[in-house]
Amino acid sequence: MTIDAGDPKRLAASWAGALGYIDEEGHDFEDGASRVDPDGQRPAVSFLWVPEAKTAKNRCHLDLWPAAGVEDLAERDAVIRTKVSALVTAGATITREASWAGHVEGVVMADPEDNEFCVAGSGPGHWSRSAA
Repeated sequence: MTIDAGDPKRLAASWAGALGYIDEEGHDFEDGASRVDPDGQRPAVSFLWVPEAKTAKNRCHLDLWPAAGVEDLAERDAVIRTKVSALVTAGATITREASWAGHVEGVVMADPEDNEFCVAGSGPGHWSRSAA
C-alpha cells in the first residue's frame, strides 16, 4: 500500500507509531519512506511525496482494531481510548466518535495530512454506518 504525502517522512513516522511498524531498511529516500511490520505478518506501507494537497475524502482508508477479540465492553472501551490517545499524541486528530449503549463502537480519525482512518472495537460491519 502506498499513501501520497506532502511530508512522507513525517507521515511515515506517524503511521509507524499507529501500526507498531518499523523502518524498512534501505527504503527511506528523499521523496519517500516505507514502514514494515516487524513480525512480517502485515503488508508494508509506503509514503510517497506528491506536489498536490489532499482535496477530498479518501475513497479507501485503514481500520485499526486494537480491541479485536476483547469481549468485555468496558475493557474494549479502555483499549480503544488508549489507542486513540496515543494516536492523538502522534499527531492524529479525532473527527467523530460512534457509540452504542454508552460504549465506543469506533472513532473516525485523521492522520497529520488529513487522511481518514478508523479505530474500532472489532472488524468491519460491527459499528454504525453513520459513523464511517
